[in-house]
Amino acid sequence: MKAMITGASSGIGEAIATNLHDLGYELIITGRRKERLDDLATRLGGDRVAAHTLDVTDTAAIHALVEEVGAVDILVNNAGGALGLASAQEAELSDWLTMIATNVTGLTVLTHALLPAMVERRSGIIINLGSVAGEYPYPGGNVYGAAKAFVRQFSLNLKADLAGTGVRITDIEPGMVGETEFSLVRFHNDTERASSVYDGMQALTPADIADLVRYIVTLPPHVNINTVSLMPVDQGFGAFNVTRHSS
Repeated sequence: MKAMITGASSGIGEAIATNLHDLGYELIITGRRKERLDDLATRLGGDRVAAHTLDVTDTAAIHALVEEVGAVDILVNNAGGALGLASAQEAELSDWLTMIATNVTGLTVLTHALLPAMVERRSGIIINLGSVAGEYPYPGGNVYGAAKAFVRQFSLNLKADLAGTGVRITDIEPGMVGETEFSLVRFHNDTERASSVYDGMQALTPADIADLVRYIVTLPPHVNINTVSLMPVDQGFGAFNVTRHSS
């Protein structure tokens, strides 16, 4: 049994790879940082782990990788992330386009490349890493939230198309997850600002998400988890933003 995990060089992707390796899967781990991937492969033992450098914004590289590795039993579309927290009118267009390329286009291309073989075998699991930002808006979430809303709706529509094929699809939507590089990337390596995001609260951990993936892939083949939304106990929902004008 073979599993492919994108964005496996750190955080959630690394934790998922570790869990699936423990379950006995042959792994294809991908990411942009070769040294991190090679280190993970070494720590996991190496014999059932193939590390491939991959930028999911490179469509040609995705197709080349799929041609090289062939069919997989589990695809975990984990690669993605947020850039910036500026209001839409102040955001950098380059940040928007990068978020679309990683969270939407890369996920779509890889899914399209691997899905037909799953359907042909009448077996397979696709797990997409979405976000609560795809369902609940917040100031500065603009394109990141929109990208994760795509992941949510794409997953649900895949489920509609895949009914009866034996292929399962799940969208996991975490809230705040600490011990990752998410905020560091969002704030362009501003370590102080990134660390302050989790001050005074207990966030979810990559292990929490990886344990959820373990649960999903070990369910009987007739069970499909459509969408999972989870948050830390210390996170909740805010009131509506109301602008009040003086008379």
